[in-house]
Amino acid sequence: MIRLALEHAKKHPGLIPQFLVVLLGIGGASTYLFRLANGPHVNWNKKNNPEPWNQLEPTYQYKFLAIDTDYKNLKKEGPHF
Repeated sequence: MIRLALEHAKKHPGLIPQFLVVLLGIGGASTYLFRLANGPHVNWNKKNNPEPWNQLEPTYQYKFLAIDTDYKNLKKEGPHF
């Protein structure tokens, strides 16, 4: 596959920047996923700690998605037919 890409790049040198951008994107996505999977609260040891959420402090702040909605503009009645 790499040999085919190199042969194609030799025939069409304008594709070399595109190959580099794609490789940079794949490398960045791989790095991001690796860092995400090895975060501070990720536990891969399931034998010694099958329920890791029980070891968190009671004051631990979980991340939730909060959507600010203005409830005054919402209709309270159903549609009129």
